[in-house]
Amino acid sequence: MNLADLNKVALAMVTPGKGILAADESSGTIKKRFDAISVESTEETRRDYREMLFRSQEAMSKYVSGVILYDETIWQNAKDGTPLVKLIEQSGAIPGIKVDEGTQGLPGCPGELITAGLDKLAERLKKYYERGARFAKWRAVIDIGHGTDGRNIPSMTAIHVNAHALARYAALCQQAQIVPIVEPEVLMDGDHDIDRCFEVTQRVLNKTFQELRIQRVALEGMILKPNMAIAGKKSPKPSPVEEVAEKTILLLKSCVPAAVPGIAFLSGGQSDEDATAHLNAMNRIGGLPWRLTFSYGRALQAAPQKAWSGKAENVAAGQRAFTHRARMNALASKGEWEAGLEKKVA
Repeated sequence: MNLADLNKVALAMVTPGKGILAADESSGTIKKRFDAISVESTEETRRDYREMLFRSQEAMSKYVSGVILYDETIWQNAKDGTPLVKLIEQSGAIPGIKVDEGTQGLPGCPGELITAGLDKLAERLKKYYERGARFAKWRAVIDIGHGTDGRNIPSMTAIHVNAHALARYAALCQQAQIVPIVEPEVLMDGDHDIDRCFEVTQRVLNKTFQELRIQRVALEGMILKPNMAIAGKKSPKPSPVEEVAEKTILLLKSCVPAAVPGIAFLSGGQSDEDATAHLNAMNRIGGLPWRLTFSYGRALQAAPQKAWSGKAENVAAGQRAFTHRARMNALASKGEWEAGLEKKVA
């Protein structure tokens, strides 16, 4: 492992004014997204859609530091035969790859999940590195609420096994000279308030960093992709922007070592503008040991998907929508976004 090189890539991923495009939706997830815009999900339509994003020259060169790809996408070529990985590299962004294989039920913990994909990961990482991937992503999913047996979740078991898997994945990545994005996501699907989210996320992050140390993961050569401290979508008490920013920063300061180069938040089902406003408010607080940026999927892609709608004649409109969202989040990553900027373009 060459830690200096890993650190260089990690710092490039959190370049001020840039963030990470999560274009790693599984075939099942992207089918749902395409169903919503009445587009059939085929290997070709998925390729065309992603090629549209990667050829958005302004967005990719100015506002995107890296792209997380799905296994299908990393092997695909653009219509003219250029590997999609090369399009990303040519724009100055870094190609990355999602390596987890989704979730399955956790034995003994009804209603809780464990992420699969550690088997043969070392061999897969070698192939991805040869293809051009310089970072990877693994997502652990922690739910707040009640299990199917009525018990409160998450259980300590679910937190422990998911943190352990994240750390094993991260160690394998660094051994393969690939920067791991460590993504422990506490879901915002429930009716819990912001304080419950804070408490659970704190437990999850503390356990994750404990496991990373046990597995000898070099913190300088990784990126953290956490959820924000935020009330559940069904909560009767939605969280104001300033409260989300203040509590998330308090949470991170209590759990995340300063050695970590950067934190790239997931949007986790927030609306486009909410995800941008929260990131912006955190960067306005400032004085932090790590860089804070975005690693958004839906919050960067919902608008371009709708504008494109599967039609070749709408490619330019889709690229404009993508460039706008990327620019808004790039401003938020520097604390320079204002709601009025959304209205001007609209």
